[in-house]
Amino acid sequence: MTYFPTIEKIKFEGKETENPFAFRYYNPEEMVLGKTMKDHLRFSVAYWHTFVNDGADPFGQGVNQRTWLTDDPMKTAKNRVEASFELFEKLGVEYFCFHDMDVAPFGESLEEFFKNLDEIVELIAKKMEETGVKLLWNTADRHSNPVYVNGAASSNNADVFAISAAQVKKGIDISKKLGGENFVFWGGREGYESLINTDMKLEEENIARLYKMVIDYSNEIDHGDLVFLLEPKPKEPMKHQYDFDAATSMAFLQKYDLTDRFKLNLEANHATLAGHTFEHEIQVARNYDALGSLDANQGDMLLGWDTDEFPTDLYSVMLTIYEVLENGGIAPGGINFDAKVRRTSFEMEDLVLAHIAGMDTFARGLKAAAKLKEDRFFEKIKEERYASYQEGIGADILSNQTNLKLLTEYALKQKNVQNKSSHIEYIKSKLNDYLV
Repeated sequence: MTYFPTIEKIKFEGKETENPFAFRYYNPEEMVLGKTMKDHLRFSVAYWHTFVNDGADPFGQGVNQRTWLTDDPMKTAKNRVEASFELFEKLGVEYFCFHDMDVAPFGESLEEFFKNLDEIVELIAKKMEETGVKLLWNTADRHSNPVYVNGAASSNNADVFAISAAQVKKGIDISKKLGGENFVFWGGREGYESLINTDMKLEEENIARLYKMVIDYSNEIDHGDLVFLLEPKPKEPMKHQYDFDAATSMAFLQKYDLTDRFKLNLEANHATLAGHTFEHEIQVARNYDALGSLDANQGDMLLGWDTDEFPTDLYSVMLTIYEVLENGGIAPGGINFDAKVRRTSFEMEDLVLAHIAGMDTFARGLKAAAKLKEDRFFEKIKEERYASYQEGIGADILSNQTNLKLLTEYALKQKNVQNKSSHIEYIKSKLNDYLV
């Protein structure tokens, strides 16, 4: 069966095209700074929003029209595999990501769930071999099942910790079978609703215990090249989640000596929920040499929750890709569209149109960011702004050739310190030129 019968493989036709099912800016083989666009961007489709989301919201039932749905959960799961790889190929996307609960129904027990997973993963492996599409990362959904009501590795119930660990082990086994490049930990319920009844220290230590177990197990099964990714989010569904933002997550990884195998999977909408820009979170990760992968989406700043819109804000995407270029690239991570179509975009073709929009936006952002790098736009601004550290007392400070006594002697001699204007409005105006 063909699930997108009216849609051919999406091709690059240029910005003048009137064909909505064509790329206007994303030309996968176009060279940018010595690499093809597809190698810079490493696009990935998120299984959960694209193939599982039904368009429901807190005020209404699902509206999405999906041709793979049946009354049999396993038949639907098999249909989704066929539909997903059809979409991957038509978009020309080389990677995908999934939670275990996305691809197979849980059934009546953990044992049945694992059996269902084995059957579906065999189909996925076959489709991967046929198409060449690769697994960017997978993860264990340890938040949907009611057993995780009080958390997973952070649960107050040791039996739940064990179930959580079993689910993660299965996920790592699947990763090895499918050649996964990364494995994500998003602690959807790893947090608390009230500190009154929470032993935060114990809960965080138990999370770290699980992470050390997964490192040991991946080495044991000769999957030691697997990169583990921690995904920050400040709230939802818990009032306070332990991996609040990039800086909080890095403090955790450093405290428990996990930085050798763990990096960060950063999401734009999670950044804004934490009160940051996406580029801020990426730069924090870069400063720790811990940028792993990106979940590409955007939030609605007029709404206070995780809306997961497809990214079309070119200004933000340009600054995001600039940080990726400064990082030397994103591999073995990628740009995963952790985004869902709006509830009003309920037709099958909207899945294609939304991904085209996101891919075109990132292509435009890449070209703008590349020009920023070629022009040394930010470097020139910062070199001038911090010029005082290139000589005299500033150079002594950076080279650790001074101390409090010497600095005090110097400061007492300064009679008329002159600061310079940042001219930030002019800089932002010039930055806009790169978007046109």
